[in-house]
Amino acid sequence: MKIIPLGHSGFRIEIEDQVLLIDPWLTDCPAFPEERRAEAIAGATHVLISHGHFDHCADGFDVAKELDIPAVGIYDHMGFMEGKMGIKTVGFNKGGTVMLGKVAVTMVTASHSSTYNTEDGPMYAGTESGFMITGEGKTIYFSGDTDVMMDMELFEDLHHPDIGILCAGGHFTMDMKRAAYAAKRFFNFDTVIPCHYNTFDFLRQDVAPMVKAIPEATVIEPEVLVPIEI
Repeated sequence: MKIIPLGHSGFRIEIEDQVLLIDPWLTDCPAFPEERRAEAIAGATHVLISHGHFDHCADGFDVAKELDIPAVGIYDHMGFMEGKMGIKTVGFNKGGTVMLGKVAVTMVTASHSSTYNTEDGPMYAGTESGFMITGEGKTIYFSGDTDVMMDMELFEDLHHPDIGILCAGGHFTMDMKRAAYAAKRFFNFDTVIPCHYNTFDFLRQDVAPMVKAIPEATVIEPEVLVPIEI
C-alpha cells in the first residue's frame, strides 16, 4: 500500500486494485506543484470527496470528468454534481459501505460544515464526512475536516483502524493538540499522518504534541508526492 500526500488534505492511496484520490486540491494550492498534476492523478480509479469546501473538492469533480472515473461521497452532493457536470458518481451516506473493486469504503460522521460559496451566499453541499478505507488487511481512517467527537470511540470499536489521517491545523478543524488527544483517547493507531496544517500561516502547527501523545505509534509528517509505504 502506498499513501502519497498531495498537499493540504489531499492524498493518493494505492491500495489493492484501486488508486483513490481523496480531496485533491491541485489548482492554486500553495502546497502542491501544479506541474506535477499529471503524475498525481495518473491511473486513478475513483475520487473521494469528504465535503463541499473548495480546498477539498475544487479539483475533484474536474478530475473525475477528465479521467471518466466516479466521484464518491455523500449522496446529496454527488447527485447534484452528476446532474450538473454529467460525471459518474457513487453516492452513499453515513454508516454505508461501498465496494470499490476490492476496497471497502465506509462513510463516517465528521463535525464541520459543507457549503459552496455562490453569488447568493452559501449553498448546501451535503453534510461533511470522513472515510474508513479497508484493503490489504489494513484500515485507514481519513477524518476529513472535523473536531474531536465521541463518535470516534465507536469508530475504534467498529473499525479498529490501523492508520489515521487526521486534520490538525486548527482554526477550521481540531489543531495538533486536539488531534493528538483524539488519537490517544479513542484509537490504537500504528501510524498517524497529520494533514490540513501548515498550508497557510494561520494553520501553522508543530507535530511535537502528536509525537508526545502517542509514542507507541509512528507519526509521519507528510511530504508532497513522497510515498508512505505501509
